[in-house]
Amino acid sequence: MQSLPLPDPDFGNVRAADLIDTVIVPRARDIGGFTVGRVLPSIERRMVGPFVFFDQAGSAEVLMSEKFDVRPHPHIGLATVTYIYRGTIVHRDSIGSEQIIRPGDVNWMTAGRGIAHSERAPTEFRGERHNVLGFQTWVALPRDHEEASPTFFHHPKNDLPVIEGDGANVRLVVGSLYGVRAPVKTFSEMFYADVALEAGAQLPIDAGHEERAAYVVEGAIDIAGDRFEAARMVVFRPGDNLVVKALAATRLILLGGAAMDGPRHIWWNFVSSSKERIEQAKNDWKSGRFDKVFGDEEDFIPLPAYTKGA
Repeated sequence: MQSLPLPDPDFGNVRAADLIDTVIVPRARDIGGFTVGRVLPSIERRMVGPFVFFDQAGSAEVLMSEKFDVRPHPHIGLATVTYIYRGTIVHRDSIGSEQIIRPGDVNWMTAGRGIAHSERAPTEFRGERHNVLGFQTWVALPRDHEEASPTFFHHPKNDLPVIEGDGANVRLVVGSLYGVRAPVKTFSEMFYADVALEAGAQLPIDAGHEERAAYVVEGAIDIAGDRFEAARMVVFRPGDNLVVKALAATRLILLGGAAMDGPRHIWWNFVSSSKERIEQAKNDWKSGRFDKVFGDEEDFIPLPAYTKGA
């Protein structure tokens, strides 16, 4: 277990306050009977490092039914990162993976040239109400890996490294941070961390990564005299170290990494540096050319209505 470095600079440093690039407030999105808070992409910011998509599901009491399920659907050109605080999900995909995801576990699925998957409520929970809080993020792949072979990796909570300091607990989900690296294999430099802070705890934000953001899940934080409540993503400009102070018991998601090697196009569940590649993926899904999800072959989400070039 690693120790956090001492906070630097001190609070009240005006230069640190200038490092805040933007603040993003989630927008409510209905994904088929279940509402999520969509943070990325947004008008204010399309990406933070390679992270091109960030949804928060919950916190809410949810009836485990078909409305909670995410039926089989396709992806290209990205990797999905599934991480939950509360609840249980069953992942299945078209390369034969089947995995139960529990709080604190991480699933990394590389779509690459194409994969289909589903995320379902466990059968034994059907008809029950459960509190759900989790995050679905997409990582855009570098251009030379956009057509990589699809893969799936699961790492249980106890395999993820933990860094601790005075009142701070940082579980590193993906990438590297504070001199520690998570076991998940990535295609570019990045970080994704689950942070728990006691009231009054201070957390240094390392400047080692070019693009950085903090999403306040619960509680509130202070950055150089500015207060940020829950359901806010604070995006920092590249630069020096700065410090986050918890104004109450707080949970954060820290994420970021190296800037992408160019813009990415997003349409539905497809991400690519090429609009033509997205058109191909649309036609492939509509025509049934994606492999079926093992154990979930009969159901699927139809391609949304679209006009070529949309």
